[in-house]
Amino acid sequence: MRLIIAILLPWLLFFTIGRPLAGIVCLILQITLIGWLPAAIWAVYALSQWDTDRKIADYVRGR
Repeated sequence: MRLIIAILLPWLLFFTIGRPLAGIVCLILQITLIGWLPAAIWAVYALSQWDTDRKIADYVRGR
């Protein structure tokens, strides 16, 4: 679900993963039509990093 949000509404993804400042910057970037693609790529990358960080934190807590 978050991947779909990352592609369609990249700025919203940053708010869902707890990065509101990045969400505002992404919204400004997305307002321009040419900035939509970089914003979507940035959001997908941030989502993958967030997921990896969450998995690492779960592993460390389990130890």
